[in-house]
Amino acid sequence: MAPEIAPPLVGTDRVLAVLTELARHAGGVSLEEMTRAVASPKPTVHRALAALCRFGFAGRDGRGRYVLGDEFLRLAFAHHEARPDHLRIAPVLTELAGRYGETAHYAVLDGDTVVYRAKVDPPSGALRLTSTVGGRNPVHSTAVGKLLLAYALSDDAAVADWIGGRALASRTPRTLTTAAELAAALREIRIAGYAVDDQENEPGIVCLAVPVFMASPTRPSGAVSVSAPASRTPLTTLIAQVPAIRATVEAR
Repeated sequence: MAPEIAPPLVGTDRVLAVLTELARHAGGVSLEEMTRAVASPKPTVHRALAALCRFGFAGRDGRGRYVLGDEFLRLAFAHHEARPDHLRIAPVLTELAGRYGETAHYAVLDGDTVVYRAKVDPPSGALRLTSTVGGRNPVHSTAVGKLLLAYALSDDAAVADWIGGRALASRTPRTLTTAAELAAALREIRIAGYAVDDQENEPGIVCLAVPVFMASPTRPSGAVSVSAPASRTPLTTLIAQVPAIRATVEAR
């Protein structure tokens, strides 16, 4: 059977193909190289590049090679910064919920609580959690909360100062309620790079959380978690998936 031949690029398709190819060459690309890459005649590729240059979406460096233009980068970064976190992370949650058949959350730190900004339930038929977008839970009893707290509080003294004279609410018999317990847990989280909730916030529910770095390479903007009934997905199963979960989040 003869291989299928792709139709030739025409009009706007060609311009978009040239723009897409241009983005693959951070060091610039010549007209000849671009012509070969998009398999189009040199005059037509030149016209596409000229159109992109007129709008600032392409430019030429000191060697005469074509590069992405400043206007394209400005628009891309402006859109990225203006897009709410929960929309940017939604595809990650959808992928995790589909892969593991469990609920995926995105949460941010707000004082003594975490706020759930996004949630994706597992496919139809699976048990769903009662958490809601906009809902809150205590920081100290949740995986997302402890993870974000580990970044916000740098050492044991900071944990003690944060707790002060307060009593930490016991959500379940497994909740960490003392400064010593919480400080020890945060030390482990800083080393491991992830956090767990072993039925500490809700009986029968386990959770694993990893950080999300959207605005800073060192301070997370929030955390993504996978939560599940312990009877169906034990915590050890989630921990074994840390590399895959982290890779999914980092590839967003």
